[in-house]
Amino acid sequence: MELNSLTAISPLDGRYRQKVDELDQYFSEFGLIKYRLMVEIEYFIALCNIPLPQLNDFKKDDFKVLRSIYEDFEIQDAEKVKEREKITNHDVKAVEYFLKERFFHEGWGKWSEFIHFGLTSQDINNTAIPLSIKDAMINVYFPVFYELRETLANFADEWKDIPMLARTHGQPASPTRLGKEIEVFIARIDGQMKYFGQIPYSAKFGGATGNFNAHKVAYPEIDWISFANNFVNDELGLQRSHPTTQIEHYDNLAALLDNMRRINVILIDLARDIWTYVSMDYFKQKIKKGEIGSSAMPHKVNPIDFENGEGNLGYANAIFEHLSMKLPISRLQRDLTDSTVLRNIGVPIGHSLIAFNSLLKGLNKLIVNTDKINSDLENNWVIVSEAIQTILRREGYPKPYEALLDLTRTNQKITSESIADFIENLDVSDELKTELKAITPFNYTGF
Repeated sequence: MELNSLTAISPLDGRYRQKVDELDQYFSEFGLIKYRLMVEIEYFIALCNIPLPQLNDFKKDDFKVLRSIYEDFEIQDAEKVKEREKITNHDVKAVEYFLKERFFHEGWGKWSEFIHFGLTSQDINNTAIPLSIKDAMINVYFPVFYELRETLANFADEWKDIPMLARTHGQPASPTRLGKEIEVFIARIDGQMKYFGQIPYSAKFGGATGNFNAHKVAYPEIDWISFANNFVNDELGLQRSHPTTQIEHYDNLAALLDNMRRINVILIDLARDIWTYVSMDYFKQKIKKGEIGSSAMPHKVNPIDFENGEGNLGYANAIFEHLSMKLPISRLQRDLTDSTVLRNIGVPIGHSLIAFNSLLKGLNKLIVNTDKINSDLENNWVIVSEAIQTILRREGYPKPYEALLDLTRTNQKITSESIADFIENLDVSDELKTELKAITPFNYTGF
């Protein structure tokens, strides 16, 4: 069977492919090879800039041509690397051999043995992967996430003066405002967003077991630790971990993944709340011509975008949790369990992006149904009982809570009239009665 979106096993490469196309530059096999190649080339240039004596005569004018190997990297190039990998059965070594071949092609063969000089595979993987994650976060994740956050902020402002019946334990509770309830989610999101700026993109770079053994034995006079710090921190824009084993600790990567997971938890809460408001008829949804809500019930306009968002956020979080728990654990100086797991980094990010876009789509369909919101407020005058008993407490009225309890726990419906009658029969001043009668479900909304 021909491979296409209909035969893809993962929905990210099938049904949802167009929704996550941008991620292939960072998390596909092609993207990984390209980032590995970039690190190999930038490392070679850094060795030239020490300079190592054997690289003194490599022309700096050729750096531009050298960088073009990864800057202009194409699928055909990646296929050549994969052909080499069939022979080497080692993905990083295949990249090294591909680059050496290009060196001979460009007439740089005499310097080819300084490609991957003194390094182990993880010096490449543990710099290429955090680089790809950092770029994907900046170029893809954050723009969509910020759009979602700003959409919520706009709605919070637009709906700030709409009073609404609150529900605690599913029961009518002291009124709130629709905009304020959206602000709650913005505050929670902002609380987690700040951590993105505090979590470094860490990288390991230190040779076979992290000690620069090969570097030191070849060039003992060079301060390789300072070289590596400069290369990773300043040239690549990452933060070098030190000391390390053969691999990165992954503690900061785990923190990044956990932060995205916490944000997704907040958004699941949002999706479920909006879904519930839709089911309560507080929101209606814009109807797109031709769309089908149910294959059997023509009247249905389902909140599918919030359901899709919730499902993708939950799936993303299951993978985020596994990655953050597994990656920091490695036997002794290293085992290979991180290698296969790391290849899935793009999966939870992809499902998170699908969810963000689904929530955006759903939010932009919402129409506030003020008639239903106002009707629920009007039908729940019982909620002003809290306000009345609180003012009576202020005035020293005897057992005000119990007085309201007797009124509100009857099986009779509490209306504006029954509240007014209760107030009228209180043994308080006319001035206080006027104050109490001014309280309604529509204005008892606090700050």
